[in-house]
Amino acid sequence: HDLVIDGLAADFPPLKTLDTPSNLPAELTSFVGRKRELEAVNGLLRSTRLLTLTGPGGSGKTRLALRAASGVLDRFPDGVFFVELASIRDPDLVPSSIASALRKGEEGARSISETLMIELRDQRSLLVLDNFEQVIEAGPWIGTLLAAASHIRALVTSRSPLRIHGEQEFPVPPLELPDPAGAPWPEELTRFEALMLFVDRAMAIDPSFALNEGNSRTVAEICRRLDGLPLAIELAASRLRVLSPSAMLDRLDRALPLLTGAARDLPARQRTLRDAIGWSYDLLTPDIAALFRRVCVFAGGFTLAAAERVGAPGWDSLEGLAALLDASLVRRRAEPTVHDRFETLQTIREFGLEQLEEKEETAPVRRSHAHYFLELAETTEPEMRLPDIELHLEVLRLEHDNMRAALVWALEHDEGAFALRLCSSLWRFWHLHGDLTEGRSWTDQALSLPSAASRTRERARALLATGSLAYWARSTPAMAEAFEQALSIFRELDDAPGIALTTYNIAFAIAVEGRIADGAEMF
Repeated sequence: HDLVIDGLAADFPPLKTLDTPSNLPAELTSFVGRKRELEAVNGLLRSTRLLTLTGPGGSGKTRLALRAASGVLDRFPDGVFFVELASIRDPDLVPSSIASALRKGEEGARSISETLMIELRDQRSLLVLDNFEQVIEAGPWIGTLLAAASHIRALVTSRSPLRIHGEQEFPVPPLELPDPAGAPWPEELTRFEALMLFVDRAMAIDPSFALNEGNSRTVAEICRRLDGLPLAIELAASRLRVLSPSAMLDRLDRALPLLTGAARDLPARQRTLRDAIGWSYDLLTPDIAALFRRVCVFAGGFTLAAAERVGAPGWDSLEGLAALLDASLVRRRAEPTVHDRFETLQTIREFGLEQLEEKEETAPVRRSHAHYFLELAETTEPEMRLPDIELHLEVLRLEHDNMRAALVWALEHDEGAFALRLCSSLWRFWHLHGDLTEGRSWTDQALSLPSAASRTRERARALLATGSLAYWARSTPAMAEAFEQALSIFRELDDAPGIALTTYNIAFAIAVEGRIADGAEMF
């Protein structure tokens, strides 16, 4: 099970049970250390139904949760599912995020919350809920779900506990560090987890790298200065492309005390991580730093095409992304998708957004982001009727968080026409994806904007969208009202295609009510 390479213990991940459903993402880098923590988490998952791994950003909560989950697949015959919550801020979206990971959707008038509680009632599954801290208000709902589905267990990562009944908190400690008062030989240092991680990541850059009498004390001090935080150590190791360990330590000595700034009220380890990210950021060239700030606006990842339009208009984003990958500030998504996809870790993204605000670039970059995704939605919407609909559905599923971010921007800035157009383009996705309630909520908010009140074609199309969503949700009164309003506007505009489409939809509504003859006449 253990393979020793140059003094490093490299654990192979356990093979997944082939008949256990799972969407756990593949690990792009080796998993180092954490033997005691894995044993503890494994044991706690036997005795508790809600286990929350807590710790500051970059402490390795997600990697520990994923490795622990991959080791207990055989205990959950109905599946182990990873639910990524980093990109959402609205606690009401937690049920739909879980449903999306489970590939379940709303059915008729039943809400997604009700659907989950019924669907999971008799299942033996593990839900891995990642980055729960920004939707912490959804904690009581998780408790309700676990009470309704008595065989479901939840493994949560969060910077703070949920503080609900039945929760077991497990604080994730930093990686093991050598005692600064001791002076162990280089070969003895490799048994300390923090140094094992540094060496492992360093060897990925330079296979000949090894601890020796000349660098071991320096590497140990680097890891101590970074408080044993895995993300901070990985960021430092990535700099071996351009810095020796001694030069790196010298820069850390000068940089870390200067970079805390307004973050002095943060916990010590959180400040250390911010400082480490800031140090890596300050080593970027101005163009690459600008690209980094801008790609942090993406929610839930991004494609090269999106980076070209939003992050680096007018210059080579491929070269820039390569530089950010080298600096470990951006990573490539492991799981296969319709397009290559990139992402920033949540802690790094928060830092980047702060820098975007400091440079007073937030407004133009968010506008560019929103308009790019409106264009994508409007281009994709006509294709949602073709035989290869699954491909286009997957594109929108991957960009769902970015679409949500674009809608938030439109609502915040009273961009009525924009919001109406985006809702009109997304309603088929919301229907097919099983997000009827969410879709109706966005569309109703768009229709309520002061700048959306004019009786325009955009408003009529949005009314068609909300009426169609109401139809599939079996909400007949809301459907009829929306369709009648849309028809009235289309008639005022003498819009023949709009009149025809709305009449077609009203005919369905009448037929559903049992008025077959009237429906046939409208058809």
